[in-house]
Amino acid sequence: MHLSSPAIVLSVRPHGEHGAIVRALTPRDGVQPGYVRGGRSRAIRPVLQPANAILGEWRARTDVQLAALTVELVHSRAPLFDEALPAAALEWLTALTATLLPEAQPYPQIYAALDAVVDAVEAAPSARGWAGSIARYELLLLAELGFGLALEECVVTGAREHLAFVSPKSGGAVSRAAASGYEARLLALPAFLQAGGEAGWNEVFAGLAITRHFLERDLLTGRAAEVLAARGRLVERLQRAVA
Repeated sequence: MHLSSPAIVLSVRPHGEHGAIVRALTPRDGVQPGYVRGGRSRAIRPVLQPANAILGEWRARTDVQLAALTVELVHSRAPLFDEALPAAALEWLTALTATLLPEAQPYPQIYAALDAVVDAVEAAPSARGWAGSIARYELLLLAELGFGLALEECVVTGAREHLAFVSPKSGGAVSRAAASGYEARLLALPAFLQAGGEAGWNEVFAGLAITRHFLERDLLTGRAAEVLAARGRLVERLQRAVA
């Protein structure tokens, strides 16, 4: 097994006295684990920061053996971890991706989306510029893993206009007219989840409420639910930024 590819670092776990086991997302070969010799050294540790863009080279004698991984830094996002909000965003994005994606399965859309949202966190002058993209990324993960929401038309009437809610049971959109009298049982659907574009803070939090509900129900169960603590820290810091 020999693979050379650009990748985004997702997680790093110490192994032995000096090494580290790294999981990184590649464009064509999905999540790839590898053992980095000296991964805990002062020279290599900054390269293995989650969210960093690297060029990785994985080598193993067999497909079932943990590959030896050598890394070259392409772009460091380490400075973002000195700021509370960007740090919380990158921690959540990488932890969620590492938790949900199976190894060695190609997810080119997820790679492109993660790369884009991490770039947005790095480039935007405030969280307002990237917070909505977190919800859209979570929505993509749900879809790619078989739990996509049906937001194109009303699940009750088939109408494509005035979609204002999401059913927490079916994951389908509900029009304002069809929701009459049942609004309290439904999740508010912000327009940016369908059409993209900018979102106000109320819309951002509404979008995050939708994706959290379905992530918790369908994907983050059992031990995987532990990763939700990182999401809680992110949302708490976003709420503080608005207050």
